[in-house]
Amino acid sequence: MSELSAIDVNVDMGESFGRWSLGDDAALMPYISSANIACGFHAGDPGSMRRTVAAAVEHGLQIGVHVALPDLLGFGRRQMSVAAGDLTDYCTYQIGALAAFAQAEGGSLAHVKPHGALYAMASKDRELAEAIARSVAEFDADLTLLLLRSDVAPAVEKHGVRLVTEAFPDLAYDPDGSLVIEAVKQAWDPQEVAARAVRAARERRIAANDGTDIELDAPTICLHGDAPNAADVVRAVKAGLEDAGVSVTPLARILAG
Repeated sequence: MSELSAIDVNVDMGESFGRWSLGDDAALMPYISSANIACGFHAGDPGSMRRTVAAAVEHGLQIGVHVALPDLLGFGRRQMSVAAGDLTDYCTYQIGALAAFAQAEGGSLAHVKPHGALYAMASKDRELAEAIARSVAEFDADLTLLLLRSDVAPAVEKHGVRLVTEAFPDLAYDPDGSLVIEAVKQAWDPQEVAARAVRAARERRIAANDGTDIELDAPTICLHGDAPNAADVVRAVKAGLEDAGVSVTPLARILAG
């Protein structure tokens, strides 16, 4: 695979709830290109959804729906047994809610990205991936679905939805290519994350935790806004990418060629 001259940097955002505040979205937005906005199932509430969408529109960010399992207590990072039909409805509920705020604030949706445990489950389980894709297709089949693996692409694409895989410079990988999910996001060295992001773009590879390389086909990378040093990380990543000749560009623009 050829090296990339542009890559999308997406960050999970809008994850505060009521009087509980998480992350500093405003400090991150100038350095990224896409926002995955929580919709109330794992985090977020109507007020945070509106504020985050409005800020994303102001900064010219691509807006994505961060769909999740109904798990506020566990921040969506606990696996649950869920029927495919129920999952489709969970996603439709969340997509519809964020779409309303996007319309109200003069923006529009461009992608859907599952959160936490649902992301890991749907990246491996074709039935769950298809359940999410069905929801996306019923709303707008032009929305891109982000997942970790392309193995489930046939289940997604049968509904006319495009699957895009992404890379995670601020998470560890097992040698089989699966992510090591942190129950509470830990601080990573910003320069290490930046180096991993640059390598993901230029070499299309990322190191697993045993030192072996995993090949990537990822036009977008994810960083975590709930990391204790998230602002330092996103600044370092953008600087590192630009120094390497890679522009930070919204995913839709990259996919459009």
